[in-house]
Amino acid sequence: MAPDLTSSETGTSLANPGPNAAPRQAKICVYCGSSPGYNPEYVEAARNLGRLMAENNIALVYGGGTVGLMGEVAKTIVAISGPGAVHGIIPEALVKWERDSTYSVKKDANGYHVPEEEVYGRTTVVKDMHSRKKMMAKEVIEGGPGSGFIALPGGYGTMEELLETATWNQLGIHDKGVCLLNTNGFYDGLTQWIKTAVDEGFVKAGNADILVTADDAEGALKALREYKVSDARYGLDWGNE
Repeated sequence: MAPDLTSSETGTSLANPGPNAAPRQAKICVYCGSSPGYNPEYVEAARNLGRLMAENNIALVYGGGTVGLMGEVAKTIVAISGPGAVHGIIPEALVKWERDSTYSVKKDANGYHVPEEEVYGRTTVVKDMHSRKKMMAKEVIEGGPGSGFIALPGGYGTMEELLETATWNQLGIHDKGVCLLNTNGFYDGLTQWIKTAVDEGFVKAGNADILVTADDAEGALKALREYKVSDARYGLDWGNE
C-alpha cells in the first residue's frame, strides 16, 4: 500500500498545496550512516552539507541519530541556524543505540530519552520504521522549492531508504528530487547498477535519472533545485490511500 502523503489538516495533496499557500521553507531529508566511516572525507562532506543547508535557510529532516554522519549533519545545522532548523525522527527501538553518550538526554512528553534539542534539534520518537519514513517524506513534500532527498554514504538502512524513496518517485507518489552525494566515489557501484538495469531492460531509460548525482554539497543542493521529473514515471493515482 502506498503511504498516505496527504495533509491530515486539509485533506489536500501535499505535493500540490494550492495557489493560496504561504511561501514554504525548503526541507531536505538526508539519509546517511550512523557510523562516520573510515575515511575522514565522509565526515567532512556531512559537515559541508549541513553548513550549506544552514546558509541557504534549508531545514533538515533526518533519522534522529546523534552518532556518525547523521549526528554531524544535525549538529552543524543547529550550531548555525538553531534547533528549529532540524527535525530528527527515530523509531523507539533505535533511541538507545543511535545516541552519542557525550551529550545529555532528557525525557520527552512520552517518557522517551531524546537528545538535547539545543545540540541536535527537535526529536520525534515513532513506533516503527514505516512511520519514520512516512513522516520524513511528508515533511519534504510540504517543503518549498529545492526540497528533496540527499544520500550521504551509509549502510543497509541508508540504501533501503534511498531506493524506496526513488521507487516512490517512479510510482508517482512524490515528485521531489533524490540525489546521491557521491563522496569519494562511494556510490559508483550503484550508478553502474542503474546503467546495467537500463541496458538489460529492467529500468526505463527515462527513469535512470530519478537518482541524480553530485560530487559535493553545493552540487547536491543545485541538483535538487534544478531537478526535472521524468516523463517515464508511472502515471498512477494513489488517491488518499
